[in-house]
Amino acid sequence: MSANSPNSGSSASMRTPLGRVRNHGSSHSGTRDHWRQRMTAVAMLLLLIPMIVIVMSLLSSNQAGAVQILGSPVVAVIMLLFIVASVVHMRIGMQIVIEDYVHDEKAKLLSIMANNFFSAAVALASAYAIFKLSSGV
Repeated sequence: MSANSPNSGSSASMRTPLGRVRNHGSSHSGTRDHWRQRMTAVAMLLLLIPMIVIVMSLLSSNQAGAVQILGSPVVAVIMLLFIVASVVHMRIGMQIVIEDYVHDEKAKLLSIMANNFFSAAVALASAYAIFKLSSGV
């Protein structure tokens, strides 16, 4: 037996190789991000039909009709849910691309920070627009 084998001396671990890596990739959050991205994709798929119905109803209406449709609380909730799911999905996907392809640590950190700020700005601007339309202001 070699000194580096799992069954040797004081470095022996009672955990299996799978147990040592479960839920912990190199960034210690890969599995969580993977499942979040899949869940947001499913949420967007479920909200896609109502969003298509909303957009189709907007195509045949004038400005007053569009304001009335977009001012509905049900439409506002559907749109907010779709935007939140889309922004989270976008942020996770872009972060994975950054982590995989940006090798300079400073550039990676700045890119991830920019990605988070951009995602937050898109979500807040979209939510503000929806709240403004739904409140009639």
